[in-house]
Amino acid sequence: MKYSLIFFFIFITSCASDFSTLNMKEPYASKGFAYIYSETDYINKLIKSKMDNNSMQISHQNLKTGTLIKIINPKNNESIVLKNIKRIKYPDFYKILITLPVANKLDLNLELPILEIIEIKKNKSFVAKKAKIYNEEKKISSKAPVANVQISNISKNKNKTSNKTLDKIFIHIGTFYSNQTAVFLKERLIKDLSNYDTSKIIIKNINIKETQVISGPYTSVNSLKNDYIKLKDYGFEELDIFTNE
Repeated sequence: MKYSLIFFFIFITSCASDFSTLNMKEPYASKGFAYIYSETDYINKLIKSKMDNNSMQISHQNLKTGTLIKIINPKNNESIVLKNIKRIKYPDFYKILITLPVANKLDLNLELPILEIIEIKKNKSFVAKKAKIYNEEKKISSKAPVANVQISNISKNKNKTSNKTLDKIFIHIGTFYSNQTAVFLKERLIKDLSNYDTSKIIIKNINIKETQVISGPYTSVNSLKNDYIKLKDYGFEELDIFTNE
């Protein structure tokens, strides 16, 4: 997770525009839930722009159009590199918008689609490979109607999906060199956050130089989403989500 310690004292104000472009020297990286595109969401105007759910497409609302993004399923280490086709607005709880063929390619659990995304900065070694990646992308398409693909996929992986929903989920709030700073953050959150089960806020010592503040565990996506939104409203710009702590 990337943020400045100044968030302890300053809340993030809303921008006039729907989008804010991420301009960082280091590649953008984050972990969390994917929003899996559906035609129904587009028709109901939950998603404002149409995607082709018969091909592998992705949209990140804060990265520039054309940005290359590596998407990883942390459960099986399956990965794929795709281009950000457009910037479509989606709820901040989600890290990226993907079509169903992308989820199928990565073998994501559709009920708990947790993934990791990494922005790829173009360089000579990568440019040499990207044509091959795009050719493979074009070859993969769904031959059946979207509705049939969804029903088939869920029934086919019913037993496997049921097991995955038992995963415990955590929110990664921050990593610090100083245990004292982590304790300060936890105390501040306990004091300031209302209607938040602060017993979930945990300090975890990774090693002598790394201490994490996390929240969890969660077994319900809804309860996780509520706490995630509360932390975002408090002032955190980026929050990662991970499983099986």
